[in-house]
Amino acid sequence: MGVFMNYLMGVDLGTTSIKTLIFDERGYIASKAVKEYSYVIDPLKGTVELNIDELWKAFKQSVKAALKNFKFKRSRIIGLAVSDQGDTFVPLDDHFKPLRKAIAYLDNRSEEESKLIEREVGADKIFKVTGQPHVFPSYPATKILWIRKNEPEVFKKTAIYAPIESYLIYKLTGTFVCDYSGATLSLMFDIKRKKWWNEMLEFLNINETQLPELKPSGVLIGNVTDLASKETGLSVETMVSTGAHDHAAAAIGAGNIKPNIVTESTGAVLGLVTTLNEPVYDEKRIIPCNCHAIENKYLLLLYGKTGGMVLKWFRDEFCQEEMKKAKLKKVDVYDILVKKASKIPPGSNNLIMLPHLMGAGMPENNPKARGVLFGITLGHGKGHVIRAIMESIAFMLRRNIELLKEMGINVNEIRSIGGGAKSKLWNQIKADVTRIPVVTLRIEEAASLGVAMLAGLALKTFKSIDEACKVMIHFKKKYLPNLKNMHIYDKQYQIYINIYECLKNLF
Repeated sequence: MGVFMNYLMGVDLGTTSIKTLIFDERGYIASKAVKEYSYVIDPLKGTVELNIDELWKAFKQSVKAALKNFKFKRSRIIGLAVSDQGDTFVPLDDHFKPLRKAIAYLDNRSEEESKLIEREVGADKIFKVTGQPHVFPSYPATKILWIRKNEPEVFKKTAIYAPIESYLIYKLTGTFVCDYSGATLSLMFDIKRKKWWNEMLEFLNINETQLPELKPSGVLIGNVTDLASKETGLSVETMVSTGAHDHAAAAIGAGNIKPNIVTESTGAVLGLVTTLNEPVYDEKRIIPCNCHAIENKYLLLLYGKTGGMVLKWFRDEFCQEEMKKAKLKKVDVYDILVKKASKIPPGSNNLIMLPHLMGAGMPENNPKARGVLFGITLGHGKGHVIRAIMESIAFMLRRNIELLKEMGINVNEIRSIGGGAKSKLWNQIKADVTRIPVVTLRIEEAASLGVAMLAGLALKTFKSIDEACKVMIHFKKKYLPNLKNMHIYDKQYQIYINIYECLKNLF
């Protein structure tokens, strides 16, 4: 049967790595590859930038590595789509060459511009049109205004402000396209009319020709060009379709296409998604409402600015010994770290962490917040800190789920995806902390699966997203909350909240 089967490629453009997976039409992985890339970070200035040429190089390396392990003709890969970050972008000149480094969504340089836009355009109007309750420096609109004020030559020469996924699609097809779910994160998109918002563009002094063409998710863009074929190894017969913002893509890849389910992704950052049949506006003005990758559906997107990134930071800075050991034994260093954490009791012997190493997301929405290790003693070791990091992300998860409950949205199940879902310990901690069952999937790389499904939809492999979910998604395990641990974490969780409240004016 597999001999006559076609294949779909899903590329997940993550915060720290590019994951390329090739799936057959039943949702099984035929090949995969991961290529990490890095940012240029200046913590004092709050800037986070990316060399776009290095990103394209990493993309090519990831795709080539996946193709190297693919056992069939490359023309059998009939479709490809990319999941996106939505709000990391690069200004390009009229020859589509980068005028500067890309500015990442984690970049906080445009705080003044954020306040100016909110004041001059109007917070209520922005919320109603874009679904974004506040104006933060993460939004490209604020950084375009920053460029206009601080880099006038770049602003003058910019022919197109390209989200980095749109740039990759251009490199593959020669066309600049942005899907609705990705455009939502720009602060320049009307989520009901599905168009660029002219009033915001006029305020920024740019026009629609300087932005990619808007399209729904799961529609065809074009074939891989001859040049892109030579550079990536992809067949010119492979069709590229629109993908989706990574959280929307991951929701599809986890079957989160109807209400009452939350998709939780502990990748570099923590992201939560719940599906809506129509737009819902948070009266507290905390949670944004975005376009889903599913036609005529919306989603609430909740996030923490950090997630697995905190554990990666701890690994890189303090676990050289474990990294050497992992390399020697040819095992994943995270398995070694989690094993240390598993030997520590729930609550980490009263060690509690605030994981806000790049500012706090929801509900705090405080870019000035910083990380804290509270209650550390001479009796604590490396394992305690690792477990405290894992528990802190679970506390962040619970805070966001409680926000949904306050809006009257019931959460019956958490579907855990991303790198964090590989850890049985972390899944159990999340179930215990939130008091909600956590379900994992056989394919943890749900964003890659989701955009592969969208590519299949574009090519009529599937009649609908519902059909694609039934065919391609397979569940793995359910983690039920442990009553004893729940009581421990309830106390820890309240302390976690109190620590932030006591320190928020000191950041």
